[in-house]
Amino acid sequence: MLEACVFATVLCGFFGIILKENLLMKIISMDVMSTGVIAYYVFIAARTGILTPIVDNGEVQRAYADPVPQAVILTAIVIGLSIQALMLVGVMKLAQDNPTLETREIEKNNTP
Repeated sequence: MLEACVFATVLCGFFGIILKENLLMKIISMDVMSTGVIAYYVFIAARTGILTPIVDNGEVQRAYADPVPQAVILTAIVIGLSIQALMLVGVMKLAQDNPTLETREIEKNNTP
């Protein structure tokens, strides 16, 4: 059931990117899709268990989560945040030059 919710989140973000014409809504849709992908990788990491892979008193716990996808996800979160900040700066620059953030209006105003 949770995997279906994650898949629905990714689809909502994907269709938001395609169907929305406002640039801010496209950025928010990309964030929603990114959240869904990150949640999917968290589910993959938690399939073998949910415990942290830490040795306690010489005992190795058997059902620990795979730490490699978690490390990759931390990197993906940082890169995603950086990309969103860069896109917001680009949108701010477009907002200074154009009165609207609608993609069709921006294309119409900048077409020779």
